[in-house]
Amino acid sequence: MKPIIMSLLDTDLYKFTMQQCALRQFSNVWVRYVFKSRNTLEWNMEMHNEFLQQIKYFCDLRFQKDELEYLSSLRFIKKDYIEFLKLYRPLEEHIKALLENNKLTVEIEGPWYQTILWEIPILAMISEIYYTYTVCKEDNGKEAYAQAEINLIKKLDNKLMPMHKEDNGFKISEFGTRRRFSFEWQNKVIDILKNKLTSSCLVGTSNVYFAKKYDLLAVGTNAHEYYQIGQALDKVRLAESQKFMLQSWVNEYRGDLGIALSDTLGTDKFLKDFDLYFAKLYDGIRHDSGDPFDWGYKVIEHYKKLRIDPKTKTLLFSDNLNFDKSYNIYKEFKNETNVAFGIGTYITNDFAPAAKPLNIVMKLQNVNGKPVAKLSDDVGKTICEDETFLNYLKIVAKE
Repeated sequence: MKPIIMSLLDTDLYKFTMQQCALRQFSNVWVRYVFKSRNTLEWNMEMHNEFLQQIKYFCDLRFQKDELEYLSSLRFIKKDYIEFLKLYRPLEEHIKALLENNKLTVEIEGPWYQTILWEIPILAMISEIYYTYTVCKEDNGKEAYAQAEINLIKKLDNKLMPMHKEDNGFKISEFGTRRRFSFEWQNKVIDILKNKLTSSCLVGTSNVYFAKKYDLLAVGTNAHEYYQIGQALDKVRLAESQKFMLQSWVNEYRGDLGIALSDTLGTDKFLKDFDLYFAKLYDGIRHDSGDPFDWGYKVIEHYKKLRIDPKTKTLLFSDNLNFDKSYNIYKEFKNETNVAFGIGTYITNDFAPAAKPLNIVMKLQNVNGKPVAKLSDDVGKTICEDETFLNYLKIVAKE
């Protein structure tokens, strides 16, 4: 296979925004990420050898002048961070990928600011390799790609475009890099979206490479790993770790990138931490687990209790969305608040009936040698290797 990742921009924007914060505020933080497949992933030696080669390709990449100029054009990106990126290169010593009994294990370990750009490309590599050696083995995927295009056009023509025509406040962003079928297909998807949808319907994409290529807004702020870092920092009480990281973000971006993620310690704990100070400073909150309707009303009520008009804030939904689900959420809350959507796998990996999307993640497990966890509002999304720490964190989250 040719290189899957051909640019270091081929990742989500929040990786760069978090990396800048990691470099400037948390340069002494050491992390370990672990790969996990939530469904069965059949992996063989042929795939694994390809994966090891793709890792080598990735480590040969450097930021190009035009790519750094693009990042520099984003007003929240600092000059000293760009100078760091001029020197940045992925290091193969930070990754360990093994195949044992047809089971793939992947770990990434090293300084946070150095290793943070690995996650999304690794997931994209695994996904594309898997489909190349299964679905696309017979005819290079011609039939599968043709069906996927039919599936996408049908969704756009029969669902999204009529929904937007009915109410032009309904709009989406593309969030599908990590579980895309392939780079080629994501490129095709965004080309189709760009040509068929108005700028009032397609807000942007989380993928920085495609945002640059197609002149779209690059969308994203931070992820669960950002809040997990605070759980292992010295001199930060575990119960106040989320507040500490919320404040660190404010210190870094001074009002930019103001969408906070609510479910690292569960939404109830988040709202306890998200007091009047943060509720005023941040532009809104992102939903990524749990019932979206219950969550939406809970957040709106929180703003009202703080005497903040919810209509001045944004609720961003990004959990396993399709057009129907998103539109129902939009209709439910459009008169209460600003509603936005990040839609991923539903757009970038619908190859039915030829293939089903993989459900793969790579999450932080240790920070500075200490366990960290993501509690989530869905029990199935809770991730932690250390059960003792997890149980203790659950108690802390209820304080």
